[in-house]
Amino acid sequence: MASHLDSIDWPVRTERLALRRFAPDDIPGIFAYRSQRSVAEWIGAASTDPGELAERFGDGPTAVIVEHDGRLIADLMVSVRDAYAQREIAGAATASEAELGWTFDPAYHGQGFATEAIGALFDICFDHLGLHRVVATCFTDNVPSWRLMERVGMRREAHHVKDSLHRDRGWQDSYVYALMADEWRAPRP
Repeated sequence: MASHLDSIDWPVRTERLALRRFAPDDIPGIFAYRSQRSVAEWIGAASTDPGELAERFGDGPTAVIVEHDGRLIADLMVSVRDAYAQREIAGAATASEAELGWTFDPAYHGQGFATEAIGALFDICFDHLGLHRVVATCFTDNVPSWRLMERVGMRREAHHVKDSLHRDRGWQDSYVYALMADEWRAPRP
């Protein structure tokens, strides 16, 4: 399956990280952290079997891997989609935004890697893919995720009430965050 990410010259490097496309042999490393209870608490699907995880990742059309010193430390999602538009101008909204997601190995928390990786992901989305906007959603109780969104400059756009079903906690509130390309490119203080 072709992906918008196929047009990127991989790997994309930051000061400490390398971002690259997903490969099937990444599954054991991804499974090692996604199967941890503290990680599974907030991700969309618990990983109980490497084969099931491999099926979900498929050929990885939306997956980006983050490495530090050659070690896999996170997987990111970039799901490019059309923005809402009126029919007469819908073509201008084609593939203009992306939903982002991330899952980091807890062994690498608290070192600034998530902030650095998401900054590089914004560069990919806005400078390489030419997107207009990116969005991300999380449960309101997933404090580390929404704090990361705020730290990287995303704006909270919505607080939905009991719209998201958690496997253990039942119906939960969620936050929606977004960032526009021109906001990302604006000079930062």
